[in-house]
Amino acid sequence: MSSPPAVSRRRAPRVAAVAAALSATLLTGCAGGKDVADKPANATSALKGFPVTIDNCGTRTTYEKPPERAVTIHQHPAEVMLALGLKDRMVGTAFPDSAVLARYRNDFQAIPELAKKEPSFETVLNAEPDFVYGGYGSAFAEKAGRSRTAFADAGIDTYLNREYCGKKRVSMQDTYDEIRTIGTIFGVRERADELVGDLQRRVERTARAVRGTPAVPVFVYDSGEKAAFTAGGKGLGTEIIRLAGGRNVFDDLGKVFGDVSWEQVVARKPEVIAIYDYAGAGSVERKKQFLLAQPALADVPAVKNRRFVVLPLTATVVGVRPPYAAWDLARALHPEKFR
Repeated sequence: MSSPPAVSRRRAPRVAAVAAALSATLLTGCAGGKDVADKPANATSALKGFPVTIDNCGTRTTYEKPPERAVTIHQHPAEVMLALGLKDRMVGTAFPDSAVLARYRNDFQAIPELAKKEPSFETVLNAEPDFVYGGYGSAFAEKAGRSRTAFADAGIDTYLNREYCGKKRVSMQDTYDEIRTIGTIFGVRERADELVGDLQRRVERTARAVRGTPAVPVFVYDSGEKAAFTAGGKGLGTEIIRLAGGRNVFDDLGKVFGDVSWEQVVARKPEVIAIYDYAGAGSVERKKQFLLAQPALADVPAVKNRRFVVLPLTATVVGVRPPYAAWDLARALHPEKFR
């Protein structure tokens, strides 16, 4: 297997006219590994922990110093950065798909919102970032002109949430690794270690609370009417369900998300339905009413007993929320353990 392409961190040009003037210099900087648009290499290398090289989804990037102007696309990358105390490095956010965690709300609202959905490439460029952090693969959609190559050509580094590298089953360890990697890129490793330690303790507390309980069969309902769009075995949702004392009835689906038939849902007899809540997919109440109105689902234990649990989609992907989601779900699956 060939090595992933190497990209040297470069500062994004401040205005379009500067880009052409600096093109030759930037090429030299890429070849020589120097941050030529900023301080000399010998000055930046004095920063503790730098330069640092990060491999991310097939892209290798060398950072001579921490990024200074970050844009996040999707909500969970923004929350990771805010949890690491990096508000002052953020110049734009995009696509908030659920209510921001209360502890970060004021900081989040103080950062310019570039778009309600994924922003255009030009909109991101106008924010003059030197780093773009995407939460889902669509953040860097080539058809939309936002490929990682396009950003690299503009002198902007990119990072994609590891859950969407598409190589393996995702676990809670990926959440810890993601936080530590972002902490390394931004030169705040101690903060990252402290945050990870707190999240690990939360997960351990949940595991202790449900230890020895029978696993509750859980069906994740994201959306869909003709077919059910659900969480497969490769996504973090399955790990959250397991930690909460449950079992994803479609953990054998080899995808992060995928379609299944309603006949399959009936056959697997879930006792609880976890409804994913996010903007643009219809209200939770509408989803509940749809499930309750389907004659074919009437004898499914979760529907018959109206055992529905609501989880924000943001809480089920790699970020700071999954340990909290595991605790909340455990309380719903095993209420007797929390009285």
